Amino acid sequence: MDKQCDNFTDPLARVVNAIRSVPDWPEPGVTFRDITPVLQDPVTFRSLIDIMVYRYMRRRIDLIAGIDARGFIVGSVLAYELNLGFVPVRKKGKLPYATVSEEYTLEYGHSEVEMHVDAVRPGQRVLLIDDLIATGGTMSAANRLLQRLGANVVEAACIIDLVDLGGSKLLRDQDVNVFSVCQY
Repeated sequence: MDKQCDNFTDPLARVVNAIRSVPDWPEPGVTFRDITPVLQDPVTFRSLIDIMVYRYMRRRIDLIAGIDARGFIVGSVLAYELNLGFVPVRKKGKLPYATVSEEYTLEYGHSEVEMHVDAVRPGQRVLLIDDLIATGGTMSAANRLLQRLGANVVEAACIIDLVDLGGSKLLRDQDVNVFSVCQY
């Protein structure tokens, strides 16, 4: 059986094999994990969404919150497939209505994410999603925002977990379950 047929029967292998490694980007010594090829191929993109649909279809989830910007891509499609609402977690200054914000630390400075003040209702069960977890700053800030608004974060999900950077451990230390399709 050729590799294409093997990948067709194994959605996880199809997704993992499509992730492109870009050496020395955005700076020397860094290997960037690019999900663009996953999104470009319709069968691979469907495989990714199917992996997540099967994981969450029987979980009691009320909303999906996707983090700017690639979390919007996966999160909105997943919300559609699961017949759920979608809430964007945006970079500061991008939402048109009243917002709440949460600051987080980057390697060289600070940034902020925001949500509309009425994005979630107290007690709603929310799946938080992004393309990857690195140091966990963005996802941790989004988790804090959701909790401030009274949501219960069911899980933080991503395509890629860069384990050595500690983000998934940071989230688990904050009592957030973490799911990743693959790890590097």
